[in-house]
Amino acid sequence: MTDRERADAVYAALLDRAGERWVQPRIERTQRVLDLLDNPQRTYRVVHITGTNGKTSTARMIEALVRAHGLRTGLFTSPHLDRFTERILVDGEPIDDAAVADAWDEIDPFVGMIDAELVAEGEDPLTFFELLTVLAFVAFADAPVDVAVVEVGMGGSWDSTNTADGDVAVLTPVGMDHADRLGETPAEIATVKAGIVKDGALVVSARQDTEVEAVIRATATARGARVAFEGREFALTEARLAVGGQQLTVQGLAGRYEGAYLPVYGSHQGRNAALAIAAVEMLLGAGGRAIAEDVLAEALTVVTSPGRLQLLGTAPTVLVDAAHNPHGAAALATALRESFAFEEWGVVLGVLADKDAAGIVAALAPIATRVFVTAPASDRAGDPDALADLAEAAGLDVTVHGDLPTAADEARAWAVESAQRAVVIAGSVVLAGEAIAVSVAEGWKRGGADA
Repeated sequence: MTDRERADAVYAALLDRAGERWVQPRIERTQRVLDLLDNPQRTYRVVHITGTNGKTSTARMIEALVRAHGLRTGLFTSPHLDRFTERILVDGEPIDDAAVADAWDEIDPFVGMIDAELVAEGEDPLTFFELLTVLAFVAFADAPVDVAVVEVGMGGSWDSTNTADGDVAVLTPVGMDHADRLGETPAEIATVKAGIVKDGALVVSARQDTEVEAVIRATATARGARVAFEGREFALTEARLAVGGQQLTVQGLAGRYEGAYLPVYGSHQGRNAALAIAAVEMLLGAGGRAIAEDVLAEALTVVTSPGRLQLLGTAPTVLVDAAHNPHGAAALATALRESFAFEEWGVVLGVLADKDAAGIVAALAPIATRVFVTAPASDRAGDPDALADLAEAAGLDVTVHGDLPTAADEARAWAVESAQRAVVIAGSVVLAGEAIAVSVAEGWKRGGADA
């Protein structure tokens, strides 16, 4: 069996488990496995990231900044867009097939043992995400890494990743999402997310609503943790459009960074960069050590954020963004206005059934000229006809299409009719992954609506 086949067999074994949407408020199951493995997550320093939007982009920036300091890094994010090894990066690259298979071999003898114990106790076996978390922690220990940057799967306090003790806890903007599991108010959701803050930790937070900030401050005080907030202790002070991205000025905790080039679009990404800088200042110098100019430049200029305002096609221009809640959709709309000069946007839109489709449509309506509604390739896909009704109620010109390739073809044909038109595909991480695959297969960057 090849290493690729071994790794694919690992993924198949994970898929046999209860899926990522199977969420229970407990981490004890994950901890039981890790205890048997001598807690590999305690063999390296950890930056732990939660929030509603911007987690993956911020995590990737933090990882790049840490790696630019000459430290070996691990990065654990979710979900993936193409292949599951994208979720576990070592030194900025997806984990080798052999490494992920070897890590699974370490875990496997204990999985059946814990599963049997759980079933005997009347519980379900370990889930996909619980085991994926263990797999990542073991792989990082085996590498070995100096620092692991770990994004929560959902929430915080009871997320499987909270079995790691974050030296630095990072909170991106907190808004309404997963309300059925995390809480019905921003304060309730913030309480769960702030649960990643450990005793004596260092905490950095994006700018938050008043009630969310209050929860984070109260949690930090109770934990004896030091907290720094965007807009108070650090800030993005300027973001200027540049070729292929933007130039930033950031006032960090320990230094001021002027003219830093970030090759991704959107002021929200600039704020993510400021948050990442503050997090690394905390990690490497408790907020008292500035990042060297050459190190910052080396890190930021190589930052990518797949599926986040990613360019998929030219002639016509096609972008994709994984925005899947109203806050993310609003950030996308702002970024399109700030960073591009197109007069008309065609929006290819598909959402999952458990998302706030009305909120997403409302956020995108101000920038949308035409909407091409479809459904993500998922059994959790929302009804495209219902989504179309929402768009029509918002006064938008809407058509419904059976799948993403058809919707994208129609949108690109519409856009190519005018140099002032472009297309953005949004509404779901699943849809974003599909779009990236289709764009490569059909050669959208070669140009032409029928390329």
